[in-house]
Amino acid sequence: MKQHKALAPYLGVHAYGLGDLLEEQARFRPHLTAIVDGAHRFTFREFDERVNRLATVLRNHGVERGDRVLWLGQNSFRVLEALLASARVGAIMCPANWRWSPEEIAFALDDFDPKIVFWQDRDVGQINREARDAWRPDSNWICHDGCDGETNYEDLISSADPTTDFDPVETSKPLLAIYTAGFSGRPGAALLSHESLLIVSWLNQVGQGVTENSGYLVSGPMFHVGVLMGALATFLAGGRNAFVARVDAEELLQMIDAEKLTHAFIAPPTIEQMRAVNKEGKYDVSSIFKDAHMSDYRIPLVMPSTSPMMGAPGGYGQTEIGGLTIAKWMGGEGAGRPSPFLQAKIADDQGHELPVGETGEIMTRGPLVMCGYWNRPEENARRVVNGWHRTNDLGKRLDDGSLVFVGPKTTMIKSGIENIYPAEVEACLRSHEGVADVCVIGVPDETWDQNVKAIIIRKPGTDPAAEDLIRHCRERLASYKKPKIVEFAENLPRGPGGLIDRAKVDALYGGGGYPKVG
Repeated sequence: MKQHKALAPYLGVHAYGLGDLLEEQARFRPHLTAIVDGAHRFTFREFDERVNRLATVLRNHGVERGDRVLWLGQNSFRVLEALLASARVGAIMCPANWRWSPEEIAFALDDFDPKIVFWQDRDVGQINREARDAWRPDSNWICHDGCDGETNYEDLISSADPTTDFDPVETSKPLLAIYTAGFSGRPGAALLSHESLLIVSWLNQVGQGVTENSGYLVSGPMFHVGVLMGALATFLAGGRNAFVARVDAEELLQMIDAEKLTHAFIAPPTIEQMRAVNKEGKYDVSSIFKDAHMSDYRIPLVMPSTSPMMGAPGGYGQTEIGGLTIAKWMGGEGAGRPSPFLQAKIADDQGHELPVGETGEIMTRGPLVMCGYWNRPEENARRVVNGWHRTNDLGKRLDDGSLVFVGPKTTMIKSGIENIYPAEVEACLRSHEGVADVCVIGVPDETWDQNVKAIIIRKPGTDPAAEDLIRHCRERLASYKKPKIVEFAENLPRGPGGLIDRAKVDALYGGGGYPKVG
């Protein structure tokens, strides 16, 4: 005990969260550019002061440790600003999917119960105002892009005290909330800690070859952990983050040309649009691609060919374990090996490790794994067995120790970069008065990998058209989740227990192309 007391002076020395990293960048890289976003351009020192001011705004609006902050808008440097300000005061920040329907926004507001909502007027102003009026009209909603008659973000920033007086935050506490797809019929917000974000940022910095001379095009949606980790890796390395609100092929080309960017997140359909726009070589993209046609594009995570991750692309990950934290660039075959900060095993339903070559559930533990889902006590209890996190994904271990991802334990559709769980779409369709039963499957698509297809049994006496059912989903779910194809049936094949036999439905109605590696 004497020895423990003697160590007491050092207890505060080890406190180091994401907010502390920004303070350090301002100290050691004061004049390097940190942020590029339209007319906005800030050095690390200037960005640090803005984050301090925003943290003061949060405190002035009653935000305390453990309170939630919600972002309802498209990409912006202010997403990173809000995340870092939340880090300073110990809050939890969630960048929401700006394509959510009114019902999905209403669900998130009730579920996440934010103390402050940062919202956007351009493109999504009407839906955000309606959501506020239906929820709590007198709550703290701050418009980030300038709105007449509203509380405005920049006005609050400019008048706030740039204090640096913030108490240390325990690094194991949650900071980032990301709503993941509704595997159980409703989405859940996975909570990642300061520690997880710092480590995963460093892993991405090393894997993607990011340095303080790098520039990252934040062009993918910032409610995806893969995009955020690229931005945080660049922030950690002292590089430049260049933001675009949403994907526009010509704007991306202009940004790459003007800023000489070296890294990006660009989905395959977008790269085809960029190639069409740049077929005459109007824009110089040589800082990131080898030619005007971008012929060396391989994966959405765009990085130099010399980076470790590009030398051995691929891996396994999910939001709940910090993203792609089992990776091929760390060695091995299949999906590769776990990072040094993650344990992974293949286990049966009771959590017992299985022999090499046998298929079971991938289970993980360590500082990268989420703190749990917000407001989901039953799911949190179900997802932990003997101190290990259940991923809901199947895998197996090879003789050399590396891991193979076999596929989701729960059926999942992959459309572009989006994960879509049939259970969520089926729940929406069953709420239609004309639907007696439904099975949602994924069908192969050359551009998007898969499209959503719904096989519907109508209720007797009703005759809903396919267009009616698609519209029903579009009004209640993010548009990418709606069925693109609807087919009607008299019955659905079922197994001995009475459950729908999804494999037979796939065989009968053209399903296939589900995510699978190895």
